[in-house]
Amino acid sequence: MPLSFLLSLGRRCLLCGAVLLGPAGAAPAAPLALRVAAQEGTEPKFIGAERGGAIAGLCIDIFRAIEKIDPGLAFVGDQRWMPLIRIYSELASGGQDAACAVQHTAERDAKFLFLDPPLFPIAYHLLARVDDDVVVNDWDDVRRLGGNGVVLANRGFATTTVLEQLGGLQIDASSTSPPMNLHKLIAGRGRLFLHRSPGLRAFLKRNGAAGKVKILPVVMETAPLYLAVGKHVDPGQVARLRHALQLLERRGELERLLRKWDQ
Repeated sequence: MPLSFLLSLGRRCLLCGAVLLGPAGAAPAAPLALRVAAQEGTEPKFIGAERGGAIAGLCIDIFRAIEKIDPGLAFVGDQRWMPLIRIYSELASGGQDAACAVQHTAERDAKFLFLDPPLFPIAYHLLARVDDDVVVNDWDDVRRLGGNGVVLANRGFATTTVLEQLGGLQIDASSTSPPMNLHKLIAGRGRLFLHRSPGLRAFLKRNGAAGKVKILPVVMETAPLYLAVGKHVDPGQVARLRHALQLLERRGELERLLRKWDQ
C-alpha cells in the first residue's frame, strides 16, 4: 500500500478523532459573568460581614441558588458595597447587569427588565418611638397628624416614591440609609419611619433600637420584589435567569430562603 495513502489515512483518522472528542476533550467554558453589587442599607438582602467574614444575606443566597441550577451563570461583585442609587444608575447605563429584589416603579420599568417570578413579597410598616402613643390605622390617620406626623424615608428607595404618590404627607427623605433614619427617629427628628419586612425585627436589633423603637401593627403597603436586569443584557442570559427563577419557585426554594432571613 503506498506510503502517501497511509499518511493521508492517518491524518483523516486524527481529524475524525478530534471531531469526536470535541467538547469532551476541551476545557469547560467559563461561566457567563453577571455584574452585581451588595446594596447598602438593604438588610436582610445584604448584611455586613462580621469579624472578617463575607457579606451574607437573602440576595447572596438567591445568587448562589441560581448558580447551582445553572453553573454557566456567575454573579460577580456581591462582596462589594455600593449605594442603591449608584447601583440603579449603573444598571441603566450598562455598568452593572443585575440587581436583586427591586420594586417596580414607573421610572424603573422604563430602564430595567423585571424577571418573573418575583423573588419575594415585602410588607411596609411604620416605626415609632416606644414612648409614642400614636395610633395609625391608615394613611388618613398620618395625614391628620399634619406637621407633627413627619414620615422618614430613604432617598433613592421605593418607599419615597410610594409616599409621594400617596399625597398629603409630610415626608423627610434626606437620608440615604435605613440606619440613619432609625437614629433620626430615636432622636425625635421625625414622628414615623416607613420601612419594610422581611427582617424588620432583626434590623432593629442589629442597630441597637430594639428597646427604643416599636413596629406599628398595620401593614401600610405590600409589593413584590424582582430580579431586575439591564436592557443591555444578552437575551439568552435573560432567558436562563428566568428559567432558573422558575425552577427555584417550583421547588419552594425562594420561600425557604425568605423564611430563613425573615426574623
